[in-house]
Amino acid sequence: MEIVKVKNYEEMSERACDLIIEIVNKLDNPVLGLATGSTPEGMYQQMIDSYKRNEVSFTKTTTFNLDEYVGLVGNDPNSYRFYMNDKLFKHIDLLADRAYLPNGDTDDLQKECRDYETLMYKAEYIDVQVLGLGLNGHIGFNEPGTAFDSRTHIVDLDETTRKANARFFDSLDDVPKKAITMGIETIMESKKILLLVAGEKKAEAVYRLINGETSEEFPASILQKHENVTLIADEEALSKL
Repeated sequence: MEIVKVKNYEEMSERACDLIIEIVNKLDNPVLGLATGSTPEGMYQQMIDSYKRNEVSFTKTTTFNLDEYVGLVGNDPNSYRFYMNDKLFKHIDLLADRAYLPNGDTDDLQKECRDYETLMYKAEYIDVQVLGLGLNGHIGFNEPGTAFDSRTHIVDLDETTRKANARFFDSLDDVPKKAITMGIETIMESKKILLLVAGEKKAEAVYRLINGETSEEFPASILQKHENVTLIADEEALSKL
């Protein structure tokens, strides 16, 4: 695992964007795995700025998001489809039919899981997958105890995860209790992993990621076994190493 130490969130976002842009410009048909939440927002703004400076085009890019809440339609302001449209998609030239997220508003969630896996298989999997790091080690919505050999599946969200995401909702009661997420094995099939971590509150999780045992009780620990991981983290997040 390559560890890139940066001073702050802004530098983390810039370095992450540079890596993404390099891959998009290098490959004929790049496939990006994207994430939501507060961590990648700065990177997405940097990507928008790069596009506006004509430094990159996304017309041949395909994107797959890690996850989506179960029960939210795409135009719900708390859905991840809405988030991606607002934070990135509508500001760049990515084609709408190349921007994939799981559909959490379907009567057949198991079929949606299978179909999402098929889409990624047809795209020959992800060239670079962006990940954040949960306080409990979750990646995507793969909570502690998730099998390392899991594929795209439905999860019951851990209470700590729901509380962490409650700031985006009117109340904790409004936070969905289930989500659809890429599985850990699916994530591990990405050719490169870009892990972004910022802030002192993530320092313990980073320490456990780097120095802890590989265990399904800390899902991110599996990244120790991936051959191409770049961790970009600020000084606060790396403070316990």
